Amino acid sequence: MVEEAVGSISIRRGIKGNELLPFTVQFLRGRWFALFASFLIMAGAGATYLFGTYSKVIKATLGYDQTTLNLLGFSKDLGANVGVLSGLVAEVTPTWFVLLLGAALNFGGYFMIWLAVTGKIPKPKVWQMCLYIGIGANSQNFANTGALVTSVKNFPESRGSMLGLLKGYTGLSGAVMTQIYLAVYGNDSKSLILLIGWLPAAISVIFVYTIRTMKSVRHPNEIRVFHHFLFTSIVLAVFLMAITLTEKLVTFSNAEYAGATTVVCFLVFAPIFISIREELLVWNIKKQPINPPTEITVEKPKPEVVELKKDASDPGSSKQDDEKAEKSCFLTIFDRPERGEDYTILQALTSIDMLVLFLATFCGLGSSLTAVDNLGQIGESLGYPNKTVTSFVSLVSIWNYFGRVFSGFVSESLIVKYKFPRPLMMTMVLLLACIGYLLVAFPVPGSLYVASIIIGFSFGAQLPLLFAIISELFGLKYYSTLFNCGQLASPLGSYIFNVKLTGMLYDREALKDLAKKGLTRSSVKELTCIGTHCYRLPFIVLASVTFFGALSSLILVVRTRKFYKSDIYKKFRENAESL
Repeated sequence: MVEEAVGSISIRRGIKGNELLPFTVQFLRGRWFALFASFLIMAGAGATYLFGTYSKVIKATLGYDQTTLNLLGFSKDLGANVGVLSGLVAEVTPTWFVLLLGAALNFGGYFMIWLAVTGKIPKPKVWQMCLYIGIGANSQNFANTGALVTSVKNFPESRGSMLGLLKGYTGLSGAVMTQIYLAVYGNDSKSLILLIGWLPAAISVIFVYTIRTMKSVRHPNEIRVFHHFLFTSIVLAVFLMAITLTEKLVTFSNAEYAGATTVVCFLVFAPIFISIREELLVWNIKKQPINPPTEITVEKPKPEVVELKKDASDPGSSKQDDEKAEKSCFLTIFDRPERGEDYTILQALTSIDMLVLFLATFCGLGSSLTAVDNLGQIGESLGYPNKTVTSFVSLVSIWNYFGRVFSGFVSESLIVKYKFPRPLMMTMVLLLACIGYLLVAFPVPGSLYVASIIIGFSFGAQLPLLFAIISELFGLKYYSTLFNCGQLASPLGSYIFNVKLTGMLYDREALKDLAKKGLTRSSVKELTCIGTHCYRLPFIVLASVTFFGALSSLILVVRTRKFYKSDIYKKFRENAESL
């Protein structure tokens, strides 16, 4: 083992035999094991990305047309993006209750869908199916709140890297669960619904008491540790992409599926070795004599004394502050602070910056959700077999991960080094998405693979950029409310573009095909369209709408260029230095 020295401590020292049990207890109760558990929970929290795989079996067994299926897709997106309930529950209950409630919702929602498609219960009404899938999708917000928010509190100094990793694992979850489903159930889409019902719920139940808020501790080289976690997740993503493409070219036996899934599971669990190493470092540090941080206790009162003197010498300023505090939030709507300061909720929601950002998100994420939800039917309409369609969904999931990592780490680096405005990166991502939609509208042999990669990457990149821009422009005081409000644009866009546009245009083309054959809608159980014309017009419209969203985001680039040219993290560094 390579020796790694931190101060006077070497990881090579390890632990003695009689220390194994107490170390194990410390590890299982420590924040590094809790972070590993959070990775696993987030790796199971992306079942919504598999809708394109199992939506075909819902359509076929329940006899839905494309408009009805897209209504289900909208219900799924609505449930997945409205996280207000989980946030309110987390405010008044412990983390274990949030995770248990999320597990119950996940299992209950998807289990009812499985009962419906397998015919074990009478055919539900459409509103009931919308309710089931909405409940199942909403459960991922409870996983986000329980695992992600708790991890932010446990690792406040590395929140950016950690959030990118956690959301990245969510992006990979679709591909991970696809491999597990192929190994356990074979190519049976009905069983996939059952898997995404019980597996994420089981993970939450297993780690329900592991994930909890702990005292924040300054850890040596914490950023480097998160880069190691990032490396393991990249290896997992690359392997998933390679195995997905291989499964398309080669027919796998059950044993080969099992072997591939074993490797996937090992890579998913690989972060536990990093967690053990870091907890061992903590164990060794705790055995060293601790010198009290006297210099901190001496310097800490100084800012308070200065503030007291300032308040005493300037009574006018305190009076002004009192008057500001007494003002109603409605009276201060148009009395907005500088960008980067803490806006009130109404100030932010009524600002031009937020309205422009909402419009760009409505066009960009709304179109992306529509494309992802229809991927299964797109593959079917272009004549791809079911196994290949599964590969498309897996590619979207994998490149969704790369998009999240890219937009988080790369945009942060560009801001720090070159003052590159983050809204401009959103513009570039939306323009890239347009290319993916045009590849679907005008397909050539093999182009759907490239389109899946582009759509997955651009879809994954948008949400981290949205969350980061909101936090930078409007401050962190009301961030939890504001980012949920910004996120509401995506299901609204999904409803209009998916249900009202894509579904209706697809059904219209399918009815035209039936008419050419001399048939009517009542002659067939499932309304299906085969050919390149089925999705041509909808995706031309999606490309146009996304291009409009990219142009609107340029307005935000122009409005915020001076802000991003300044040192946007200056106040955070000053606050950190004064502690």
